[in-house]
Amino acid sequence: MAGFLHQYFLNNSGKEIYKWLHYFDIYERHFERFRNRRPVVVEVGVYKGGSLEMWRAYFGEGAQIVGIDIDPACKAHESEGIEVFVGSQDDPQLLDQIVEKYGPVHIVIDDGSHMMDHVIATFEHLYQHVQPNGVYFVEDTHTSYWDDYGGGLRKPGSFMEFAKGKLDEINAHHARGALLVNAFTRGTDSICIYDSIVVFEKRPQGKRQAIKTGQG
Repeated sequence: MAGFLHQYFLNNSGKEIYKWLHYFDIYERHFERFRNRRPVVVEVGVYKGGSLEMWRAYFGEGAQIVGIDIDPACKAHESEGIEVFVGSQDDPQLLDQIVEKYGPVHIVIDDGSHMMDHVIATFEHLYQHVQPNGVYFVEDTHTSYWDDYGGGLRKPGSFMEFAKGKLDEINAHHARGALLVNAFTRGTDSICIYDSIVVFEKRPQGKRQAIKTGQG
């Protein structure tokens, strides 16, 4: 049975929403726990404004939806519970302005330019400002394999290569000194890789311990 978001999308008669259909089950899997909990949700890329309204409907009363887009016309999509900031997603001053007003945020959804340097710059600036049990969701990562977005298969500097490096960082405790344990290691519970999506789930991590029980 389709979840709320999938049904909303299929029945949408309002502002335009452009999404891959297989995204909706993944959204529900990672976002369900935030429903009706008044989350702050930042979406990079406003497009026609339809997804901002979808998120407001999904997360419920009291949710604050924040959009980022380079097109000033996107300000027209503001309404109660929705604010749009105009500027580039890799502008640290813009991101700081959002964090100062609304942070730390619960969810970041990057559906912006999909340019490799933009996606990485946004992650490196915003991830630290996501709540300790929040989610950082990067979509349309298939662009990591496309030259016109700065990507390419196993190309250094693509977001997928960046994410592969984060797989090492999350395991830094076991690297025997080859990697330093850092804030990402200490604050990240999991990295989930899907077709065209990478999701980072935050959760404070304690000391890793291996123990034995039983009589051997």
